[in-house]
Amino acid sequence: MSDSLPRRPPTPRPAERAKTMAVRGGPATLVPALGERGEPGIDGAHTGERITPALWHLHAGDDVSVLLPDEDPLVCSVRDAGTGELAMTLEVTDLAPLPMRQPVRGLLWLTGWLRALDEASARARALRLSETNPDPRVLDLGHGMTMLRLTPVSVVLADTEGTHSLSPVTFDAAQPDPFCRHEQRWLEHLEHDHTDVVSALARHVPEELTDGRVLPLGLDRCGMRLRVETDSDDHDIRLAFSRSIEEPPHLSIELRKLVGCPFTRQREQDRQDRP
Repeated sequence: MSDSLPRRPPTPRPAERAKTMAVRGGPATLVPALGERGEPGIDGAHTGERITPALWHLHAGDDVSVLLPDEDPLVCSVRDAGTGELAMTLEVTDLAPLPMRQPVRGLLWLTGWLRALDEASARARALRLSETNPDPRVLDLGHGMTMLRLTPVSVVLADTEGTHSLSPVTFDAAQPDPFCRHEQRWLEHLEHDHTDVVSALARHVPEELTDGRVLPLGLDRCGMRLRVETDSDDHDIRLAFSRSIEEPPHLSIELRKLVGCPFTRQREQDRQDRP
């Protein structure tokens, strides 16, 4: 009976999708999170107002730097806490690279302990952040801004593939998608400068959705995602590549296959026939 079921297109593993979302960086808010015993936990109650950091960054080792104004009440709360830490959840929103009716593609919750840093530690982290992800807002550290550290003990991902709870060890070991830092630029280029390609990709859309508006939604090593906006609803469709890819030249080949370029298969056959 299982042989008669349609096969789902391959997707990156949940931990990889979660790491990709965190590395790409998106809008994020902080909210207190307490479990039944006062410990960080996704099953606990969220209390208090949502706080939007001026900047957040995931470091190697998967702890997070959070930059907040000196006068933010959360900064004072962390410093005044008897343990020097508070249980907090950083909620990260993954937004579509193009304007859409429903722009949220997924959510990531990093729950753990938020701690204050001394001046030397904060500046050292700011230096590491600047080496990997330069941002002028880091220059405000010590001039109206305070840096805190969030150490996750729980990671939860929710996207179109489902909801997944991940251990910090699994999250730490995962690698982000090789195209995550270029996805937005490439999809914007596809939408604005290659509408013919988008139209060719739209031939993969189910017949009942062909009257909808088709937009590039996502790109990863396993394939592309399209968003189809109809009058009544939105539909996400994954188009699988013929194989998992890692390099831009391979991406170009796979896109040509999806579009239906008549020369791609012949070129590959020619390469295989060479001695």
